[in-house]
This record gives sequence, structure tokens and C-alpha cells, in this order.
Amino acid sequence: MGRNVAAPPSGGHTEPIKLREALEERYLAYALSTIMDRALPDARDGLKPVHRRILYGMQILRLDPGTPFKKCAKIVGDVMGSFHPHGDQAIYDALVRLAQDFSSRYPLIDGQGNFGNIDGDGAAAYRYTEARMTEVARLLLEGIGEDAIDFRENYSGDQREPIVLPAAIPNLLANGAQGIAVGMATSIPPHNIAELCDAALYLIAHKNADDAQLLTFAPGPDFPTGGIIVDSREQIAESYRTGRGSFRVRARWHKEDGARGAWVAVVTEIPYMVQKSRLIEKIAELLNEKKLPLVADIHDESAEDIRIVIEPRSRTIDCALMMEQLFRLTELESRFAMNMNVLVDGVVPRVISFKEALQQWLDHRRSVLVRRSRFRLAEIEHRLEVVAGMQIVFLNLDEVIRIIREEEEPKDVLKATFALTEIQANYILDTRLRSLRRLEEMQLRREFEELTKEKDDIQKLLGDDARQWRTITAEVRDIKKRFAPDSKLGKRRTTFEDAPDMADVDLAATLIEREPITVVISEKGWIRALKGHVADLASLQFKAGDKLGHAFFTETTEKILVLASDGRIYTLEAAKLPGGRGQGEPIRLVADISEDAGIVAVFPYVAGEKRLVASSDGRGFVAPCDDMVGGTRKGKMLLNVEAPATAAVIVPAAGDHVAVIGQNRKLLVFPFDQVPEMARGKGVRLQKYRDGGIADAKVFALSEGLTWHDSAGRTFTVARRDLRDWIGTRAEAGRLPPKGFPKNNKFG
Repeated sequence: MGRNVAAPPSGGHTEPIKLREALEERYLAYALSTIMDRALPDARDGLKPVHRRILYGMQILRLDPGTPFKKCAKIVGDVMGSFHPHGDQAIYDALVRLAQDFSSRYPLIDGQGNFGNIDGDGAAAYRYTEARMTEVARLLLEGIGEDAIDFRENYSGDQREPIVLPAAIPNLLANGAQGIAVGMATSIPPHNIAELCDAALYLIAHKNADDAQLLTFAPGPDFPTGGIIVDSREQIAESYRTGRGSFRVRARWHKEDGARGAWVAVVTEIPYMVQKSRLIEKIAELLNEKKLPLVADIHDESAEDIRIVIEPRSRTIDCALMMEQLFRLTELESRFAMNMNVLVDGVVPRVISFKEALQQWLDHRRSVLVRRSRFRLAEIEHRLEVVAGMQIVFLNLDEVIRIIREEEEPKDVLKATFALTEIQANYILDTRLRSLRRLEEMQLRREFEELTKEKDDIQKLLGDDARQWRTITAEVRDIKKRFAPDSKLGKRRTTFEDAPDMADVDLAATLIEREPITVVISEKGWIRALKGHVADLASLQFKAGDKLGHAFFTETTEKILVLASDGRIYTLEAAKLPGGRGQGEPIRLVADISEDAGIVAVFPYVAGEKRLVASSDGRGFVAPCDDMVGGTRKGKMLLNVEAPATAAVIVPAAGDHVAVIGQNRKLLVFPFDQVPEMARGKGVRLQKYRDGGIADAKVFALSEGLTWHDSAGRTFTVARRDLRDWIGTRAEAGRLPPKGFPKNNKFG
């Protein structure tokens, strides 16, 4: 059974249209409305429509600085009823933000009552709070009654509202802006007005100045909550040149020492737009999850000023390291994204540079100056006309009074008798009798001369661009004096520092408790770590057929290097080695060593140390240990070897001579400086062999003689004078070693 479909109303005209076209048309209208009338600020006064309407509404209510406060409910109601029919809460939220000194660098509204706080608590309802304008807002409105800007009809057509404010300060950059439109957004940080004035003065004097030159006067954002910007000058300059970028803002902190070596870190400023309560909650969560092992506790001791106290786990912890970990994991460091997307000339949405933003304001100020000057010129011309008429009255006062008393049409008679204009005749007729007694010829003449001189000055100003810019320069200098860098409001709050170089600091390693260990490696390549420095290893158990290879002392925070026979070197974390209760694990489980490669050597990494590395065919070089350390299980290539040759020797390179012995039992000693230093490679020939290859090598100081250890652990030393027969140059064959050298051809 079919449904009953209602027929279209009779007498009307219906026209079918495509749904896609209808949606596109309506969505475009919505998008343009959002961009133009809601989300993006005007480049000239830096205000969105809601902010402009709030200030103009307060101007109508005469809420100037110094006047009594009025309820915010009254302000919101008037603004909504006359200019902004988009809901009372939206208007009140915007008003509150303009009054918060932690949101606005230069608050435009002076609030009385609860206007919220940096913890994220909201303001009281508008029936409880009161407000009036600040001096900064008054500067934005200065000259609005002197035809400085254009007006348009409000939404209901019964009043007029300003399209833009005169803006005596560069408010776009001074207070910044945040907004999300349709398909675009804006995010502009606040800046210091005194610095902006310096940059503007330089731009007036140097029209071709670039952004980098202007940034010498205004080096970057100045957030109301302070903090420290840790970006480089180059990064900041590039952001301002393109209008897009971001700033790394860190909390400001200092170390406070207590009794017996105890200390705490105290945060006094947090990044802009970070809620303090949410920040502390996040740190507390990380503490509970044991993700901040360097931190013991956190307290919020803030009153009017911010004071967040962070206690370390131990007094031996490095304070900067603890804070660096907090910066990485919490909002104590945050990024402020910059996207200087504004309405250029109030109509075109576009991303602009720092220079363009300043230029937009300066051009607007010139337009305001010209319009106010023309307005004043019209006033002067009107007054001059009136004064000229009053001078005629003064000279013919009795006749003027007679005409007014006796004539039926006194205006026409006055105009005919004294050749007066309509304006002059009306003014004379509107003048009260008691005002006539104050008429003095000298006073009228003086006023006429002063007005004539002012008119001449204004006409010169309007006809001379250079004079206009000189006037604007004087205005900008006056603004800078009002917001001087040494005043409370004008003082810079955000500073610039280079971020500490923590690239080489492994924060994960700092979380490991530092303890002594003994690393034990069996002959078959099983590794383990015993607690403490264990000198007697005789009681250690090994798997069947295996035995102790070698052992060394180190600490849990150190790294272990492993050289494989294929020439690759691997880095192990000492803290991650298997414990000493069992028999350990094969090194191959800890590092991705290929199946056909053997373990040549395992030794502790020592920063700055160098080692002599050699292949079985007698080629080698000196390599810094710092270049051997890697961050992956796959290791790094150190020694390039060609089969059947393998990596055979890696020994400390401390001394001035090298001793090399081959499997043919030939010993050669040569100067250490004949071996090149390389990060990786094949190396040079150390000793020449007819059969076999290298057996062992050693770097030593010739002045102390050549030392070796026999199988019984005894030490033998051949003095320098007795080594004459073995000292030669690199790549020679050598000769049989001195009597008593071990049969296994090892220096021990």
C-alpha cells in the first residue's frame, strides 16, 4: 500500500534544482561567513568582529578607564541586542578572555570579580562580574568619532557599527589571535609593543627592510605567561618570513638548595595556553606509572604567582637532567604553532609575513590620520565661517539686535544687510543674549588666526606624504613611551635561550641505577654479568665442554663492544646483560651476529679510547671507540675483510710503538705513527707473511720496554736497548722473538 505524498502548495511556483549545487552554494555562504565574520582577525586592528563589537558597545556605554564598572550582563545584553546576535555565552567568553592577564598580553578589558584563572577554572556568570575598558582599549578606539573609519549598518539596520577600529597600537601582533574557520585557521603569538614600535619606526624609515632586519628590534613572541623560547634565531626568522612555523616554549625554573645537600626544582612560569592544574595532573599520572624515575614528588605552592615544586628522587641526581626529562614528557615544554592567516585590508584571507603585518597596521594608521585630518579641516572651516559672522555681529551689535527685535523675517534681513551665509545667520539667531556680553573683538580675532594657522598646517599635511609619515612616527614614539620596556606592562616577559645539548645524553641510561658488575664471557661466547667486582671466578659454573674465556670489571650504566670475525662491531647495554645466577646467554641472542661469524673480542667501551684493529692477513688501522658505538642490534661495519681473512685482533692503542707477531713466530716492532687512524676500512699492511697470518699485536711505550705474560701468569719485560734487532718499519717480515716468549704467540 503506497504512502500519501503531499502535493505542493497551490498557487506557488516550484523550480527543481540540483542538490549538489544547492549544497555548494549554501556551504560556500556559510564558509565565507565564518571566515569574514567570525574566525579570522582583521590585519589592521587585529580584532575579530565579536571583539570589535564588545569594545564599541562598551564605548557607547561610556565604560572608559576610571569610570565606574558595569555588570557584564548589561554589556553582553547590549552587544547582543545591537550588534552581535550570536548568543550571550559566545560574547561573554570573548569578553572574559580579553580581561584575563594570562590570556591577553595587553588586556583590553578591566574586569572586577571572578574572571577565571590559569588552572582552567571558568569565570563566574555574567550577572556577578563587572567590567570597563583599559587604556589599551581606549587607544584602539581613539578617534572613532572623528570619521577615522567606515561604519556599516548593524544586522537589524537600526544602528551603525564600525567596520574596523582606528587602532593606535599594533594590536594584531601585540595581543595575537587564535581562530578556526572553514578550511583555514589562524594562530598568531603575542608580542611586545615597545619592540613592535621600534620595528615599525625602522620600517617607516626603511621601506625596503626585510623581516630579518625587523626581527633585530622585535626578536620574537612575548607571551603573557613568560617562559623561555629555545628555538634558534634562524628558525624564528624563517617562521616570520613565511608566516608559518612554531615556537618551542619552556617553563622557567630554578634550583633551590635546602639543608644537607638537598634541593628542589621550582617552576615559576609555564608555557602559554597551558593549564596549570592539567599540567600537574599529567606529571602526577606519570609518577604513578613510574615513568619519571628521577622525580620523587610534585607540589603546587602557587598563590598569585606560579610556584610548582618538584622534588628529585635523590640529591645526587643532576637537576638539569631531571628537568630535561620533564620537558620531554610533559607540557613544561610545548610548541606554539604560528599561522599568520588574517584578513588583509579586512577582506582577503591570506597568510602574511611579519613585515606585512606591520605594514598593514602602518598603512591603516596613515588612512586614519588622513581621515581625521579631513574631519578636523571640515570642523575648522565651519568654525571659521561662524567666527567671521560673529565678528560682523560684534561690530554691528546694536543694528543686529534691532533687526532681530523689529523685523518679521530677521534671518533674511540679516543675510541681506551684512552679506551673511545661511550658517552664519542661523548661528547668530541661535546665540543667547547672555553670550553676547562675552564677545570681544580680540578674542574673536585670536581664534580666527589660530584656526587659520591650524587649517594651513592640516592642508600641508594632507598634501605631503613625507609629513604624514613624520606625524605617524611621532605617534608611534608616543605609544612606545606609554609601553616603555621598564614599565610593569611593557617589560618583556618571555626570554630566549639555546636549548641544552642533550642529543648525546641517553635519558634511558640515566634511569639505570649505577652499580659495579663483572662481565664474564665463556670460550664458546656465553655472556653474563655478576653483581659487584668479583676477583675470584674459580667457582663459576659453565656448560659442559665450555670454560672461562675472559672477564672484566665495569658498571651497569656502561656499554660493551663485541667484535665479530666478519669485521662488524656490536654494542651491548651492560644493564641488559643476563644476570650471574645462571650460565648466561649466547652473545648471538643479544646482538644479530651472523651464523658463520665468530666472536673475536668483548671489551668495555671507554669514551675517547682508541684501539688497534687488525685482520688475520696482517692488515689494520687505529679506530676511535666513539665511532664504534651503535644503537642497533645489527652493529656497525668496522674492518673490511676479504675471505678467507677474518678480523683477528683488537687491542688498546696507548703508546708510541706497535709490536706484531705472526703465526710464523716472527716479531716486528715499528713506530705507532705509521698506522693510520680511520673510522672504518681495510687498513694498511702491518707485517708481511709468507705463510699463515697475524697471531697477536700490542701497542706499548718503547721507553718502558715490551712486556708479555706467560702461561703461568709471570711477567717478562724486554728493555728498549734490547729491542734494537726487532725495531723496523711497518710491513716488514720481522724475526724470531726474544728467548722466553710464549709458545702460543700471544702477549697475554
